[in-house]
This record gives sequence, C-alpha cells and structure tokens, in this order.
Amino acid sequence: MDFVTLFLIAVGLAMDAFAVSLGAGTSGTARTFRPFFRLFFHFGLFQAGMTFLGWLAGSSIAGLIADFDHWVAFGLLVFVGLRMIRSGLINAEEHKKEDLSHGGLLVMVSIATSIDALAVGLSMALVEVNILEACLVIGVITSGLSIVGLLAGGFLGEKFGKRMEILGGLILIGIGIRILIEHL
Repeated sequence: MDFVTLFLIAVGLAMDAFAVSLGAGTSGTARTFRPFFRLFFHFGLFQAGMTFLGWLAGSSIAGLIADFDHWVAFGLLVFVGLRMIRSGLINAEEHKKEDLSHGGLLVMVSIATSIDALAVGLSMALVEVNILEACLVIGVITSGLSIVGLLAGGFLGEKFGKRMEILGGLILIGIGIRILIEHL
C-alpha cells in the first residue's frame, strides 16, 4: 500500500475523532493542557490500536464484528451526545459541563470513534501492508486532526457559548446515526 493511500485512509478514519474533538472543544472543558492532551492522545491511540487489533484478528472474525459494531458505536455516541445536549440546556449553576476527557466517557468516545479502524485493520490483513507504519500514520493523523478540532471548537465555544455544546452533542448523535445507516 502506498503512502498516499494510507494517508487518505487515515484522514477518513480520523473524521469521527475530529468531529468529536470539535464538540468537546465547544464545551470549554479542554482548555488546559491535561484534558486537551488526554483527548487527542486517546483518540490517536485508540485509532491506531484498533487498526492493529483488526489486523491481528484477520479476516476470520470479520463477520462476527460486522454484526454489531455499528450498534455499539451508535449507542455510545448517542449516549454521550445526549449528555452533552442536556449539559448545554441546563444553566451552568445547575450542572457542570460534560467533560469527555475523563474516565468512562473518554474510553467510550475513543472506542466509538475507532470502531471503523477495526474494520480497516481487518482489511489490511488481506493486503500487503506494513502494519506498524500504517498504525503510526493513522494514530498521528487522528491526533493531529483532533488537535485542530479541539482548537476550533474552543474558539467557537467562546464565541457562541452553550449553543456550541448542544451542537457538539448533535454532531455526536449525527455521527452515530451515520454509522448506523451505513451498516444497515
């Protein structure tokens, strides 16, 4: 597989993480280095890791994963999206903003945005590819686009306030619906 093809695959895979980062940036919870780093690092790590796991599994289990991967991604993204919308509708005094950079939410969103990478890894097992190079490129591109999303979301969040947090939640739900429609 040539580098241009690999780069385009990486950009395609990173779009979900970019959109989620945009939503997370709007909430204003990733303004300091630590949560900012956690988000882009985990998105890149999970994207690369799921690609590698898919490659390891090979094509023998593709049928098993294809039966439910879209439902898992849909459920996780809708759950987190609804929490963000709820947070955007409630006054700041009543409820703190949804912070995607911690614990279970971070893992759920990281898995949900990297489910497609598992399938890509499965397909890479069928073609001649340097899987370590592929995982590195996919992880770096995803982290880079996540940084762009976090920065752009932070700017939009400061400018438009809680409306952007609601938009971020709607984006997550939209990604979940898109994943579900593509697989049905």
